[in-house]
Amino acid sequence: MQLIIHRGTHGIGGSCVELKAGNNRILIDFGIPLVTRDHQPFDANLLKGKNIQELKAQGVLPDIKGLYRDETKGIDGILISHSHLDHYGFLQYVNPEIPIYLNQGAGILIDVSNIFVPTKVGKLNTRVISNKKQLSVGDFSITPFLVDHSAFDASAFLIEAEGKRLFYSGDFRAHGRKAILFKQMVNKPPQNIDCLLMEGSALGREDAKYKTEEEVEKRLEEILRERKNITFLFASSQNIDRIVSAYRACLKTDSIFVIDIYTAFILDKLKKVSERIPQFNWKNIRVKFINSHAKALERAGHLDLLYTYNKRKIEMPEISGNKNRILMLARDNSVFPLLLNKIKDAVGAKIAYSMWDGYLSEEFRAFCKGKGLTIEYIHTSGHAKPEDLKTFASAMNPKMLVPIHTFEPNSYPNIFRNVKILNDGEAIDLNS
Repeated sequence: MQLIIHRGTHGIGGSCVELKAGNNRILIDFGIPLVTRDHQPFDANLLKGKNIQELKAQGVLPDIKGLYRDETKGIDGILISHSHLDHYGFLQYVNPEIPIYLNQGAGILIDVSNIFVPTKVGKLNTRVISNKKQLSVGDFSITPFLVDHSAFDASAFLIEAEGKRLFYSGDFRAHGRKAILFKQMVNKPPQNIDCLLMEGSALGREDAKYKTEEEVEKRLEEILRERKNITFLFASSQNIDRIVSAYRACLKTDSIFVIDIYTAFILDKLKKVSERIPQFNWKNIRVKFINSHAKALERAGHLDLLYTYNKRKIEMPEISGNKNRILMLARDNSVFPLLLNKIKDAVGAKIAYSMWDGYLSEEFRAFCKGKGLTIEYIHTSGHAKPEDLKTFASAMNPKMLVPIHTFEPNSYPNIFRNVKILNDGEAIDLNS
């Protein structure tokens, strides 16, 4: 089995791994980079108006023969670990004959993003996989493992071929609402792992104030009990753990959780995967209609859902009249001022900021301060803490551990055993 990490050996985001065995080739993940090679934020606008050859020449797309839509198919399948753009966002360029393997929930969220999010991958040739259900792609035998991550229905993969066993961790953690999956993995790990590709996103970062999703929920509950005005929650609608935390805090404090159409649609679609996910018509949930979301649903042929969601619609006068009972979901710094202008007397309101702090710009902080709003950062990472990475690597006990999805590959040898640091594009033969 040959391994090539096309992107991810020295950076976070844009992961892309190629495996070869016999006459077969597969990829694991194919995402948009989060940063450039010199660690500057990646500008997705660079993709606009560029063809595949231009993007390959600029080093944006890796030069993988048989992958792209303008080439003869040479890749037998692509495994997608989860529905974050830095792991699937380049699928828009892939030959449509190549099957895409992913969990049901991940596929649903990608479909939802095609409706609402500017970066779209279009219709994919998807094959739904299931936890611990083995499948074959050519000479490869693949077993998906459900993992705890901020992305819903995320997977790790055990891949076997030519007598070798490679484990791809994907993005994972041990402190979310599915932490039991981590415990199960380390208590009964796959055996005889020749190569472990393990993420290290949290290495080199400061410890978070909130260690677990339960701690985030508890703090949201405390804020809602202290309420004197409206409370805003900045969080991703696709971070289902965070939506659940917010909803549980609202139930405990008899607060009204105001979501938007986009969020209502996500929750509605994901009930196919789990009936425990909150729904727009559950107790203490109301839906704020946003014009752009309504138009997106109408364009996608879901006009009937607008009538359905209308049953739980909440208007701005009702929100202003019940401010001290409202937890209102928000996401976009640029759109928030328009929303705030429609709320009567929001001075003294609190923002629970529950997203990556890189989105929390100084400009946004200054705007909120000028409007008399206070921001409190309440977040826990979607990635494993260093001590959990140690536990995971020890349990896996691989013959070789390769860093991926990390800015700190050179710190791995000081923390883990049997480390081999690769460079992007470097090929190694696991059989040699």
